[in-house]
Amino acid sequence: MKKTLSPIKISLISVGLGLVLGLIILVISGYSPMVLFNAMLRGLVGFTFDNFGNFNLRNTGEFIVSSLPIILTGLSVAFAYRTGMFNIGAEGQVMVGACASICVAILVPLPGVIHAIACVVAGALAGAIWGLIPGFLKSRYKINEVVVCIMLNYFGMYFSNFILKSLPGSSISKTVIIPESASLSSDFLSSITNNSRLNWGILIVGLAIFAYWFILNKTSFGFSLRATGFNEDAAQYAGMKTKRNVIYSMMIAGALAGLAGAVISLGTFNMGRVIGAFENYGFDGIAVAFVGAFNAIGIMLAGLLFGLLNVMAPLMQAAGVPKEINQIISAGIVLFVAMQYGIVLLLSKFGKKKKKPDKIEGDGNKIENDKVEGGVKA
Repeated sequence: MKKTLSPIKISLISVGLGLVLGLIILVISGYSPMVLFNAMLRGLVGFTFDNFGNFNLRNTGEFIVSSLPIILTGLSVAFAYRTGMFNIGAEGQVMVGACASICVAILVPLPGVIHAIACVVAGALAGAIWGLIPGFLKSRYKINEVVVCIMLNYFGMYFSNFILKSLPGSSISKTVIIPESASLSSDFLSSITNNSRLNWGILIVGLAIFAYWFILNKTSFGFSLRATGFNEDAAQYAGMKTKRNVIYSMMIAGALAGLAGAVISLGTFNMGRVIGAFENYGFDGIAVAFVGAFNAIGIMLAGLLFGLLNVMAPLMQAAGVPKEINQIISAGIVLFVAMQYGIVLLLSKFGKKKKKPDKIEGDGNKIENDKVEGGVKA
């Protein structure tokens, strides 16, 4: 039986090749490779190879905070992809999710933990509604979801900005600080990471990862969604409601991205921000989904990797390395993942052992000597 590399192994090879590419560019540019290793180690565990005594977990906390929304958008893109859809609209879903969660935080006074839960649910519902639009248009009118999602990204950004600036006490660039009852901030998590912005959004991400795995792999509903993505005609012939599945798929994907917006606004910043350009959480989610091979654990690890690269950028800049080097590493990893079939082909060629068959010559022609049991040809 012919052995093939699993998608996870291909992703690991791609990550390694991306890091090697970054090291090569560092050396060519005249920088020490230790700059990359030190920045990576400081972001992960708070110290460097050069100075083990200078222990600071703040960078570790910030690396996790940076990873949380990227993991959620990665899950969003992957969920849609595994059910036959391409959710390129996670960026807009993030922004409307953030806007909805801030609106509930400021306008709807609720007690204690209930307030924070209501805000998170509002963010997920807003993202689901934003995902419903391309899902409905695709199922009902066969309109390509990619085009609709791209347009909704811009609509979501400008619509959210308009709403946020209209809230009481808002300035031209941000809203007021949300009430403590609506915040996902944690004094405990912040204290153990030297006053980083690590927050309870980590629990939301953990639940989302479990829900992604459970729905797609352990439920008949998830099987129905995946079957629709594999072959819509066959699924419809089998009695599955494919049009409904397309809508549900995009709604769940949108809800995951909306959760990312809620985590950003309620946990990282504790206020609504009026932004003039995309922050690329949704587009990073596309890369994370592919690098993670659309597997729940793979997406989590890929999201942590991209979060680490985000934290490494200022650390490398402090050592005099241009931020473009960090961007090259990220782009290199995505490039090698996109070249996965080429990687498989190269590995299969270099790993194949060529066997020279026994041959005999007769009448000027080379005839392969058939090997049969007992060494005698019948």
